[in-house]
Amino acid sequence: MQYKITRYSSLLNKITSDDKLFRGNYTLDPYQNCEFGCLYCDSYSDNTIYVKSNADIILEKQLQNIKKGVIIIGSVDDPYQKAEEKYRITRKLLTVIKKNDFPCHILTKSDLIVRDIDIISKMNNCIVTMSISSLNNSNAKIFEKNVPSPMIRLKTVKKLSKNGIKTGIAVIPLLPFIVEEELEDIVRSAYEHKAHYILYKYLELKGDQRHVFLETLKIFYPELMNKYEKLYKDSYVPDEDYILKMNSTLSSLCKKYCIKNKI
Repeated sequence: MQYKITRYSSLLNKITSDDKLFRGNYTLDPYQNCEFGCLYCDSYSDNTIYVKSNADIILEKQLQNIKKGVIIIGSVDDPYQKAEEKYRITRKLLTVIKKNDFPCHILTKSDLIVRDIDIISKMNNCIVTMSISSLNNSNAKIFEKNVPSPMIRLKTVKKLSKNGIKTGIAVIPLLPFIVEEELEDIVRSAYEHKAHYILYKYLELKGDQRHVFLETLKIFYPELMNKYEKLYKDSYVPDEDYILKMNSTLSSLCKKYCIKNKI
């Protein structure tokens, strides 16, 4: 993996639609491209990570000229990927956001976020969502080979919550025919590890990522190929009946374990 130090003239992007899932108004990515390389992700990834070296300076200027709103950190590329250990861009940005008293929502799969509890716990209205697509280590290593294990992520949720940080879990994407049998275990584990909420969204198969995912499926889950072909047909989303079924299942499980299914 190569790192390229870059300078940007703008960082924040305005969310123009109603963000019902993450409840954000702006997006912000400290890095371009992601080392995690999750096989279901539609984010472009190659061997070069672009480090936004002047990000804190640019953000400071931009925050002076926008309306207060929730900043989604890590909307495309994980803000706590390995590069953050060295370059600390995310930590610098959190310091700027705290100084300017903006609310934010951090999306990550990494326990590196624990390093920044000292800042996050003192921020006004900062929440964290940890993504977990499966509790099964075998599944996780196939689709998320460079990501901390599911148990490490659950323990991170618990540690953040114990430090007074509103933290939830995202089952995103929900992998059809792979994760269904785990759903109750995931919701129960979320409850046991002090998650405040669970978010979920079905797997989308777009463009080149569709080919990558299906080729992976062919190798590790060949018995599911026909099911996926029927479920997705000529669309990048699963059929409506499946979506409604999963929404109903997860909603019921969240009620059973007294955990919210939205922020």
